[in-house]
Amino acid sequence: MTAKIVILTGAGISAESGLGTFRDVDGLWTKYDLNDVATPEGFARNPELVMAFYNARRANAAEATPNAAHKALARLEADFPGEVFIVTQNVDGLHEAAGSRNVLHMHGALHGALCKACEHRWPAPPVMSVTDPCPHCRKPATRPDVVWFGEIPYGMHVISEALSQADVFVSIGTSGEVYPAANFVAEADHHGAHTIELNLEPSAGASGFAETRFGPATEVVPQWVADELARTQK
Repeated sequence: MTAKIVILTGAGISAESGLGTFRDVDGLWTKYDLNDVATPEGFARNPELVMAFYNARRANAAEATPNAAHKALARLEADFPGEVFIVTQNVDGLHEAAGSRNVLHMHGALHGALCKACEHRWPAPPVMSVTDPCPHCRKPATRPDVVWFGEIPYGMHVISEALSQADVFVSIGTSGEVYPAANFVAEADHHGAHTIELNLEPSAGASGFAETRFGPATEVVPQWVADELARTQK
């Protein structure tokens, strides 16, 4: 049976590509209240504000390029003799831009649009408006295809199954504070996976990992990938 590596990535892996995290002092998120731009209730109150926020995020992401950490994971997927499955909390497309193909966006993606009337999905234009008609039902019910606080992340059944089959679970650049992702390490450990945290600094759940490495993602991720590939080639 081939080995399986399941990788969870968070905002920390994209920070060195110029995409800020929730906790950046001067980042885009500091200019907005999360309750206003990242909840269904905020969208109901002021959809124009939410659209403007995600249009700004989409423009920011469009200018970003994959960094060494993204590229290292793409190399791992290409060269590892087993399966590599990336579950990302990020809504950017940097994993795919780097060459990764087996990626699940549990929080949706900036490049997607969703009709809240009929749930049809389509590629988002650079600038979205609440008056944009759905290509399927034609209703002006467009919203970003992202998962907001209070909504259920995408692909949870697929993720749970992957965690139950993982030989190695790696968490990269996440705070360890947002559920359900914060519980993935415990789930993987329960099923016997070796658990690893790669992060700039210890997360809230760092003590739950069997192995930890700390430093910038562009340094620790390529080094771990190199070590993992060397180990499998012995």
